[in-house]
Amino acid sequence: MLKEFKEFLIKGNMVDMAVGFIFGAAFATLIKSLVANVIMPPVGMLLGNVDFSQLFIALDGKTYETMAKLTEAGAPAIKIGLFMNDTISFVILGFVMFMFIKTYNKMKKKEEEVVEEPTTKTCSECAMDIPIAAKKCAHCGNTEV
Repeated sequence: MLKEFKEFLIKGNMVDMAVGFIFGAAFATLIKSLVANVIMPPVGMLLGNVDFSQLFIALDGKTYETMAKLTEAGAPAIKIGLFMNDTISFVILGFVMFMFIKTYNKMKKKEEEVVEEPTTKTCSECAMDIPIAAKKCAHCGNTEV
């Protein structure tokens, strides 16, 4: 059983899948950082210096100045700003994956569309197929092929 598992790991695409999973997780972290640290600060500034990571609704009826104080108090909350950041991250990541897959499919399609050179031509006299290198038609004897 251990031998079969080893063969499965080696022959299957397990290593490719693991590398893809790790790369995908790292890429998602990068996108999340892009949204939180690069995209949302200017958006917040344009909307009147709003820090989206600090937008929340405390469900206990009290008012908290920051997310840290809310968390420290252990109060339940709807964390709208974090949800907005995650939604934007998801949209960007989805778009990047769409573009990656679109490019991959386009490259794959080009490989499939490789046209083979013809090996025959049609005789102008009898319309039979003859080898491309033929100087004379084997069917009718025409030399103007």
